[in-house]
Amino acid sequence: MIDRARIAALIPHAGKMCLLERVVQWDAESILCTADSHHDPQNPLAYDGQLSSACGVEYAAQAMALHGALVGANVGQPRMGYLASVRALTLDVARLDDVTAELVIEVVRIAGNGNHMSYRFTISAAANILLYGRAAVVLDAIHL
Repeated sequence: MIDRARIAALIPHAGKMCLLERVVQWDAESILCTADSHHDPQNPLAYDGQLSSACGVEYAAQAMALHGALVGANVGQPRMGYLASVRALTLDVARLDDVTAELVIEVVRIAGNGNHMSYRFTISAAANILLYGRAAVVLDAIHL
C-alpha cells in the first residue's frame, strides 16, 4: 500500500491539492486509490462549501498521474502528462462532499503508445458508482 506522503512525492499536486489518500493496488495497466478529502471543508476544489461531482475528474486525473509516475519509475524517468480531454462523462450524483463513505478511484489504461494515453475511470463509494468516463492524456506536451 502506498500512503499519502509517498503519493505527494510522486505527483505535482502539493498540500491540500493532493487529493488521494492511498494506493490499494496497481499494475502496468491500472491503479486503485482511495480518498477522503471530499469530506474536508477546506478542499481546494470546493465552491461555496460544496464539492461538485464534476470535481471527481480531478481525483481520476491525479490517479492517472500517479499511475504514470509508478509505471515510469519502473521503466525509467516518469514523464509529464496533461489531461487533454474527458469523454462520456456520467455523473450519477450532484455532489461529492455529502458522500459519507470513502471514495474509491479506479483508472484503467485502455490504449496508449508514445505520447498519448487513454484511460477509463470510475469513482465509487460504498459500492455505488458516483461518476465514470474516459480521459485522454498527452505526455511531454510543450507549453506555448
